[in-house]
Amino acid sequence: MSLVRSFFKTVRVLLGPVLLGWERLSRPRGVVREPAQQQLVNMQCRSLALYQYRTCPFCMKVRQNMRRLSLDIELRDAQHDATHRAALVAGGGKAKVPCLKITDASGKSQWLYDSDAINAYLDSRFKVA
Repeated sequence: MSLVRSFFKTVRVLLGPVLLGWERLSRPRGVVREPAQQQLVNMQCRSLALYQYRTCPFCMKVRQNMRRLSLDIELRDAQHDATHRAALVAGGGKAKVPCLKITDASGKSQWLYDSDAINAYLDSRFKVA
């Protein structure tokens, strides 16, 4: 088992910078909203947090969609920050990323896993007319 983990860790170390470079080069242009509308969106984003790993391709997919929609959602590194990882496992039930934590007005949290589900949620909630 440790040989397999070592292999994948080596692959991540070698491919990580390439993936991050590609993410930066392929960064989408964000939508432009009226200032008051963008401020409202920014306030709504305060109830969201994305648990992610920097070099996870599925997390990159969600971050690209966040940029496209001009969403200022807090990013929480569940790979290198033990506090965030523990919160992810305690709240969502598993250490899987990406995971969007959605907190409602009463303080109740919902944990949404899977990049396609997260992107569908963000698209429906913050769609641009």
